[in-house]
Amino acid sequence: MGPFGGWEMPIEYSGIAEEHMAVRTHAGLFDVSHMGEIEIAGRDALAAVQRISCNDASKLQVGQAQYSGLLTPQGTFVDDILVYRLAAAHFLLVVNAGNILKDYAWIAGHIAAAGDAVAVDATSRYALLALQGPASLEVLQPLIGVDLAAMKYYRFAHGEVANVRATVSRTGYTGEDGFEIFVPPQSADRVWQAMLQSGQGAGVIPCGLGARDTLRLEAAMRLYGQDIDETTTVLEADLGWIVGWQKDGFDNTIGAAALQEQRAAGVRRKIVGFELRQPGIARPGCGVCIGDDNAAGRVTSGTQTPYLKKAIGMAYVPIEHARPGAEFDIDIRGRRARAQVVPMPFYRRPA
Repeated sequence: MGPFGGWEMPIEYSGIAEEHMAVRTHAGLFDVSHMGEIEIAGRDALAAVQRISCNDASKLQVGQAQYSGLLTPQGTFVDDILVYRLAAAHFLLVVNAGNILKDYAWIAGHIAAAGDAVAVDATSRYALLALQGPASLEVLQPLIGVDLAAMKYYRFAHGEVANVRATVSRTGYTGEDGFEIFVPPQSADRVWQAMLQSGQGAGVIPCGLGARDTLRLEAAMRLYGQDIDETTTVLEADLGWIVGWQKDGFDNTIGAAALQEQRAAGVRRKIVGFELRQPGIARPGCGVCIGDDNAAGRVTSGTQTPYLKKAIGMAYVPIEHARPGAEFDIDIRGRRARAQVVPMPFYRRPA
């Protein structure tokens, strides 16, 4: 166990490598109830979400979710979020645990200009469990009346899991197929135990934050506080695809002007994925060395991954060194190790 985002969280149960491989080969179960939930409702709820989040929420049907960002006027990240459309004028935003109070204050302070909309910190109403891996559907289906096979990626539905009212979404943070299940906190243990029991034959095991981090890195999913923060823009983070450039009222979206300007001028640095070509593990904070420049960039995430069995990572580097195949050195405790830029994600699940 260890402190995380104000919570005491499980880092590992049986071991990070074992938990990582369980998710890649069958399934693993995570308790991610530390995540925050903020609801926005009212006649102008859509306009409010469009103002504070960079993606185009008007494209969401009821029962659909999208990845987006809360941005500063400079186009950098207040947080990265998931936006769920619960009803025509009712949205649920899932935010990072350490940012709940900051995000809520940011949202509440900026939606007033959109009109009739109110934000509520609903975190205490939700526990969140994540069942991830190729066996997730067969494990969860016996516990719910919703046809999970018919549920598309980034869609969600309401129902009961183990006779507990729940919202189930086909989303996750591991690079695998899987589901995230919102339930009342007082019923979380019951649903957790039911999923473990249902998954006994499939080899489902509990998983902690350690495996969650190595899994998301293989899938090149950005982590707030490491890969993205208030110093990195959406374009520098290579996440331009989450910007609703053509959405109505884009000019009123916080950060839009800065992103348009940077898009026109081009970024001067960008996050890249890399593999080490020499022994070592590039940890967050390690410097990127290009020629005589020992501070050309920085590693934001890095590890030796259990599944790929490679030392991989992500780093911000000057744009001229961001192309696949480019090489640079990483300073690992005073020793330089050669690294090469590779396409992301590092891992894609089999079709």
